[in-house]
Amino acid sequence: MHASVYDTAEEEWAALLEGRHPHMDAKSPFRFVPSSPRCRFCKAPFSAPGAFVFRRFGMTPWPKNPTMCGRCFDGLATLARSCPHPAAGEQFGGAEIELSMLFADVRGSSKIARTMDATEFTRLMHRFYRTASDVLIDNDAIIEKFVGDEVVGLFIPMMTGPGHAGRALAAAKSLLEDTGHGSGDGPWVPVGAAVHTGRAFVGVVGSTDMTADFTALGDAMNRTAHLASQAATGEILVTDAAASRGELSTDGLERRHLSLKGHPAEATVVTLAAAP
Repeated sequence: MHASVYDTAEEEWAALLEGRHPHMDAKSPFRFVPSSPRCRFCKAPFSAPGAFVFRRFGMTPWPKNPTMCGRCFDGLATLARSCPHPAAGEQFGGAEIELSMLFADVRGSSKIARTMDATEFTRLMHRFYRTASDVLIDNDAIIEKFVGDEVVGLFIPMMTGPGHAGRALAAAKSLLEDTGHGSGDGPWVPVGAAVHTGRAFVGVVGSTDMTADFTALGDAMNRTAHLASQAATGEILVTDAAASRGELSTDGLERRHLSLKGHPAEATVVTLAAAP
């Protein structure tokens, strides 16, 4: 990618993910090639006429966040390969950083599926996935994955700046609004969500025998997943860390004590009626 000014790949990863790497401030010559929209990092154009040339080199929108190009993600994957894991054949690259995480899922999806034919249920879930994707991308999240009836978004400083907790809270609220919660007609799909801020390993995980994937791992991710499973329809469960970092006023909001796989946790309950 460039001549590194860091002693280890882990240090360089941390600088990239936290948005303080010199590469972030570099003036790319691609910014002069028409036309917008373009990659937020390398400035490669995604529209004609420049896109006709740049797409040949992998500079097309990255599926996990199409404001970044696939070539920039490949650069992260290349950096990952410089960080071999001691176990033979395994490689990963990344760093432990503070980030905010949003987990949201369709409540009672199995029951809903029993009331519809398979095609109708698939159409409903596709609409949910598309709506969630739009919300996450609009709030500069990385779509970590869609799995079953759940969507996971990562809000990291590289994409959001230091206000990642606030962006995650805003995305959770928008997702409830866009799925019809708080409307007179009620939700077109029942959704519950959780937002947590904490430290996790973020980076590219894979091996020489499989496609590398950008993800986050660790207790903070597990905690958010367990918290989301406790959210009722129309609720956002927010940990104290996320509320504090996201400057959420908790005055007058419900507090709930939860047991997450045997680990006690406190959460603020946010609904659209109570959301700031």
